[in-house]
Amino acid sequence: MKKIYTIILIATLGLFTTGCDHYLDVNKNVDAPDEQGVMDYHYLAGIEAALQGLYWDIRATGPLSQMMGTSSYTGFCNQYWTPSDSGGEMWRVTYWLQGKNLENLIKYAVDNQRWTMAGVGLILKAHSWDVLTKEVGEMPLRQAFVPGLLSFDYEYQDEIYDSVRAWAARGIEYLERTDATNYGSAQKSADLIYGLNSKKWIQFGHGVICRNLASLTRKSDFLSKYAADLIAHGKLAMQTVADDAVLQTPGGGAEAQFGAYNNFWCPRRGNLANSYWQSDFIVKIMTGTVPLYDHATGDIVKTDKDDSRAEYFPYKLNPNQIITDTLVEETGHFDPRAAAKLATRDNTTFEDIDKEEVVKYYKYYGAVFTSSTGYQGWSTPNFYGRVASASANYDGIGRWLYRETAPYIIMTAAEIQFEMAEAYWYMGDKSNALACWKKGVELDMEFTGKYLYPGVKELDPTTGKYKANGSNPGGDKIAKALYDKLAAQYIAGPYVAGITTGTLTLSHIMMQKYVHLFPWGAYEAWVDLRKYHYDIEYTGDYPKKGNGWDNNSLNQKWDEDATKVYKGFYMAAAQVEGRRSKYNIKNEGSPAYRMTPRYNSEYMWNKPALYSLKPIPGLVDNGEGGEYENYHISMPWFAYPGDMPESL
Repeated sequence: MKKIYTIILIATLGLFTTGCDHYLDVNKNVDAPDEQGVMDYHYLAGIEAALQGLYWDIRATGPLSQMMGTSSYTGFCNQYWTPSDSGGEMWRVTYWLQGKNLENLIKYAVDNQRWTMAGVGLILKAHSWDVLTKEVGEMPLRQAFVPGLLSFDYEYQDEIYDSVRAWAARGIEYLERTDATNYGSAQKSADLIYGLNSKKWIQFGHGVICRNLASLTRKSDFLSKYAADLIAHGKLAMQTVADDAVLQTPGGGAEAQFGAYNNFWCPRRGNLANSYWQSDFIVKIMTGTVPLYDHATGDIVKTDKDDSRAEYFPYKLNPNQIITDTLVEETGHFDPRAAAKLATRDNTTFEDIDKEEVVKYYKYYGAVFTSSTGYQGWSTPNFYGRVASASANYDGIGRWLYRETAPYIIMTAAEIQFEMAEAYWYMGDKSNALACWKKGVELDMEFTGKYLYPGVKELDPTTGKYKANGSNPGGDKIAKALYDKLAAQYIAGPYVAGITTGTLTLSHIMMQKYVHLFPWGAYEAWVDLRKYHYDIEYTGDYPKKGNGWDNNSLNQKWDEDATKVYKGFYMAAAQVEGRRSKYNIKNEGSPAYRMTPRYNSEYMWNKPALYSLKPIPGLVDNGEGGEYENYHISMPWFAYPGDMPESL
């Protein structure tokens, strides 16, 4: 309809311009603005704003990383889905919303020696392509923006990785050049991330390279080829919370000019509502309630204790808790990040959120995969702390990262420290690994506290009681001063300061990183889970059917196994209580290792490229338009110790 209207409008203009042959010269392209008349900064705000697509796709990567359960994108919980546009937003961002707009920005900036803008453009490009290739694996690269093509060949991930690092390196090089351009306030304000601060963009560029290399720690040539570069770029990346790459969100609630000015996760937009919830895994590791399993039966070992918290966790606890434990009375054992990152139904009136004896005893519940009912039979609250659907009437502007004005988190200094800690660990440098790990935890404590939005209690004069949902309404259930106090105690306590080079494990590094990434970095957490093959028990270089799983079950390492990285993590097909489900028969027992390319782009218009992919094709040619089988279980290159095989 819009196209028809445009044609009619142009024809109408022609009636009023008889005698002038050049009335269309202002716009040589009848379908879009003339590229020659658009400066680089005109593109920039829209290109950056498209990065809210990271959060759109967390509806898929959140369940895939077991950070979230959902009754919406259930296929991603179940490790099987047929191609669709669900989970395809970053494909749309990279090839369309940024796409040619970003190419035009970079070209204009380079042609006009606007080096700051050129560097920003290249780093944004490197970042989006890095995120996308980790999600989908192979992608069109060389032909991506060739004019006139209607189908596009795919390149394999190793080549895409090289391109990501090359773009980021060139972006850094441009930003380090002397730029004679006088960027005015309008041009600086178009940059919603750093306001054209070259120093911070250079740090972000190094961060993109560091993050890219961090996905390769299990490659057989990591130490010889990638480790030193990861450390070098990590040292030059963001160092403080003030350096974090975040996309500012204007907010505005109901009065906002556009609804999308409010954060994608806030109550008003309703995208989390009651169809997404925190997983039992994140709750258990952050509250020190990872259970003990009977190896003979796979059942959770019940407890005969009789105390006030027996109903909360009616089972024996694994003695090896990595993040914290349940000894909240002891100084330094309570992790206050739980009160910010996790949702609880407790204290809906926001009374005494500044008192330890209240905050330390909140109860948190998580649920599994596609059901919001967890092990204890309790219904898990939504991300705002209630069972009912999100509503601005009850939840106000929201809380923590789930509020209207919360920025979109893109990359942080804490993440970089955890990536360096992991690299140092494999290099055998436990001293530096420990130092980076501790700094990462400290930075996450600061990061978490920065975005607190504490609720405020309000007395109802007619009842003499405090109002449900407080006066905001809504908000976080811990006061900032108390959070800071408990954070300092935790840092000085047994789970951080008490860890030495002799007791630091890979689990400490990766599980604290997982907590930090919850849930804004679910896509990166999924990278880590896949490169460690979900802690599946197997022999050889990587798991496969008959060696890690079969059609009906998956073999997962027990928490007591020293080689298991994510203590307490069990997939849906694991043979333990609360799991024991089967994947779709087409999975052949395997969990998902990649998302499929966007349906409306590839599965409708680019089928030939999908037929030729190896070792598992994206589409099987059945002579009737193609049939989807199991491309989502095809391991990406970063998950193989060596090269990808030609066939399985």
